[in-house]
Amino acid sequence: MSAESYLSRGVSPTKDDVKAAVKNQDKGVFPGAFAKLIPDIAGDPEYCTAIHADGAGTKSSVAYLMFKETGNYDWFKGLAQDSLVMNTDDLACVGAYKNMSLSNTIGRNAHRVDGKAIAKIIEGYDEMVSKLADLGINITMCGGETADVGDLVRTLIVDSTIVARAKREDIVNAAYIQPGDIIVGIASFGQASYESSYNSGMSSNGLTAARHMLLSKYYYENYKESFSETVGEDKAYCGKFRLTDKLPGSEQTVGEAILSPTRTFLPVVARTLDNYKDSINGIIHCTGGGQAKCKDFGKGIRYVKDNLFELPPLFKAIYESGEIPMKEMFQVFNCGHRIEFYCSSEDAAAGIIAIANSFNIDARIVGHTEATGTDFNEVIIRYGGEEYTY
Repeated sequence: MSAESYLSRGVSPTKDDVKAAVKNQDKGVFPGAFAKLIPDIAGDPEYCTAIHADGAGTKSSVAYLMFKETGNYDWFKGLAQDSLVMNTDDLACVGAYKNMSLSNTIGRNAHRVDGKAIAKIIEGYDEMVSKLADLGINITMCGGETADVGDLVRTLIVDSTIVARAKREDIVNAAYIQPGDIIVGIASFGQASYESSYNSGMSSNGLTAARHMLLSKYYYENYKESFSETVGEDKAYCGKFRLTDKLPGSEQTVGEAILSPTRTFLPVVARTLDNYKDSINGIIHCTGGGQAKCKDFGKGIRYVKDNLFELPPLFKAIYESGEIPMKEMFQVFNCGHRIEFYCSSEDAAAGIIAIANSFNIDARIVGHTEATGTDFNEVIIRYGGEEYTY
């Protein structure tokens, strides 16, 4: 699938236009960090502040479809975790994960999404905040807004904003990624000790592509409200699956796999920084941009990833749809690991893997960094006997 094919579905795989739009904005007090950091809102010169916004994206459309197919409102609940984690785990990459404050925004079409669905989303926030508290991660719920915007939104959007303060001495700045770093990838799939069920590894990016590649024309014919009228019939729901079909190679249904709540890696990141902070040069969250996300950080770095996880069943099914070449799979989806640490010592790499394993999460050294000899970065992925350069 070419970039043009993505754009035909209303999706940009690289968001180059967005990057161009913000290129002249102030970079904050730690230029090059994974998330923007600003002077401390409390005025303490030893601290800085992060204010971060993200959401569940078009995953909410799949939750809506599952609700319509099953009549079960519980499918909306996971969207809260998706929206929350897409913020918290970005902030974890800069070391700003303590004593966070959360506000949420839900935009809905009230003709299709009623108060019971909203109640389930709020319940999802409460449950996730409670679970994280049990893991030593404190988040304060600060209220939010539910807007009835049916003229703009076909079903619903679930977004969150997180505010966190952090000591400047504790910040992890991905600008310091350097040649010779070891890249440790933390698996996005499996069942972590703090998860109640198997996780397919799907986060909250690439959902427009995933759902149209996997799901069948049945959804085009019966749920026009679940996609934009700007998407042509030849691009809408081109797959072979119903949501209740078994996902090949998995015990999950296709719907369960797509809606696996976005895994948080906060417990792994927190323990890693407690033990190996001095050996960590950067942490990257492989969401928008997938395995090529790292190209935006550091200077003159060649990111070589030559020991990636085998594609988990959900990502394998997306690839086997025939709609997307492998090179672009890695540019859109996490494809098996979503957090990666850049560390300067083998001891730290081994320690990080052990920490992940202690939470029943797989981890491995997935690659290393080299110097490009220029001011520019590149990513080289070697997988399945092929090499892809970004």
